Amino acid sequence: MLLEKLKERFGAEIIQAQESHGAEWVAVSRDRAAQLLKTLHDDPDFAFDMLTDVTAVDWLERTPRFDVVYHLNSLKLRHRLCVKVQVDTADLWVDSVIGTWKAADWLERECYDMFGIEFRGHGDLRRILLYDSFQGHPLRKDYPYQQRQPIVPEIDSVVAPLPPSR
Repeated sequence: MLLEKLKERFGAEIIQAQESHGAEWVAVSRDRAAQLLKTLHDDPDFAFDMLTDVTAVDWLERTPRFDVVYHLNSLKLRHRLCVKVQVDTADLWVDSVIGTWKAADWLERECYDMFGIEFRGHGDLRRILLYDSFQGHPLRKDYPYQQRQPIVPEIDSVVAPLPPSR
């Protein structure tokens, strides 16, 4: 029922819609994703007031290679939705949704750190799990897992705290 309501409301903006194993998901274009997500949040017919997760999936052999995946919940209406946005390696960015959901702050930073996907308009997009001199993005399928990383000197953060990376 939710998918029909989404198709009726957004029409051609939804590239693909499917229900699988009780979970509903839609794929949307990157150009319209931020506005569509804001409408899903603001419109009382959808009321997706909770952003549970932002992550990505690396489809190494596919073009476009990455799916940026938003997991949304409506606590009021008791429904869930997964929104996928496809992006390619040559142009690896999506618009930030931090203005719609404050929870996107660290979720987008984690996705940036692990996959290298830029979230335009974020404001504080920097590594969150790995140190600044770490090379690469470890959740990409082509990441060389035996790669040696630069050694980071041990620092007593109480005596000599590190300055912020930006």
